[in-house]
Amino acid sequence: MKQLSQITPSICEIAKWAFTTRRVNRSDVHGLSTQLRHAKAGDLILCEIVEIGHHKKIQLAERRASISYPGDFVVLCLGDRYAPDQFLASAVIDDDLIDLVAGGGVAGRVDAAHEFMDDPTRLKPLGLLTNATGHTINVADYALPALPANDRVTVIGVFGASMNSGKTTAASSLGHGLMRAGYAVAGVKATGTGAFGDFNSFEDGGAPALDFTDVGMATTFRTPLERIEAGFDTLVATAAERGAEVVVVEIADGVFQQETRAILQSSCIRDRLDGILFAAPDALSALGGVTVLKRVGLSPFAISGMISCSPMAAAEAAEVTGRPILSREDLWSPEVIARHVAPLMRGEPEDVAA
Repeated sequence: MKQLSQITPSICEIAKWAFTTRRVNRSDVHGLSTQLRHAKAGDLILCEIVEIGHHKKIQLAERRASISYPGDFVVLCLGDRYAPDQFLASAVIDDDLIDLVAGGGVAGRVDAAHEFMDDPTRLKPLGLLTNATGHTINVADYALPALPANDRVTVIGVFGASMNSGKTTAASSLGHGLMRAGYAVAGVKATGTGAFGDFNSFEDGGAPALDFTDVGMATTFRTPLERIEAGFDTLVATAAERGAEVVVVEIADGVFQQETRAILQSSCIRDRLDGILFAAPDALSALGGVTVLKRVGLSPFAISGMISCSPMAAAEAAEVTGRPILSREDLWSPEVIARHVAPLMRGEPEDVAA
């Protein structure tokens, strides 16, 4: 395998390692490969930042944001991205420069962008990281051990109408409320693009977090449903092994995103859910979400998200959907948990608040 002569693996020691690489053992890096066109999703790539664009910071493996400067060395994952409010991107290296497509540490080629987006931050790919045997290092090499599905723990799914509908706040608020109600709870982000925002939000609310990067995926866009399902099983079972009685699972993007749609239509994920909380930005989206879920035989126990910030929009949504509209403060309440979530439980802990 051809090795770079000017750039050495020692540069990785001073590089900024992104959140998507957080499980990688950095001492495993022994070389750099120039076979960039053979790279695949999840492969680790050393890049130099050439021009700052939309993403002006890198989310580090240490779970803090680092301001980016031209000339910075960064270790990222090659990956696809689907973000209607930002970029559609592919996990390919077919030019001298590539794009930073997600601040959590995903690089690739931007194929389309929202009209109001700035140009992406541009990167010069320097090489794929290789291990002692010369194989390209991939985040999948560091995935949690696969586990079979756990049928005892309660699983609550959080879906949304779109990006920025309030899913993360709804999910973390639900986790916080469950904790206050006396449940041992964990948070899981099962699909999406690797970033620490959702992860930190769960843990800030008191719920230990896991996400798809823990099962070897930098992103889940264009990932086969079977692999997403296996990752979901492992994440839920791992959370249960660590003591969770209830697992709150956030599913990324909106109900029409291709992986989310596949999950809802036919998957072991949808079949495993004991309840669904739906996040929506407005009353029409709330009605649309309830309608879409009904078509696949599902029904949310409540609606939350951005809509709950507006008393008028919440009243409209409650009228047309017949579902309670729960704000984040509502979801924090043990009384609300007892009324709306406790009936969904597979098993009652002894110390649940009445």
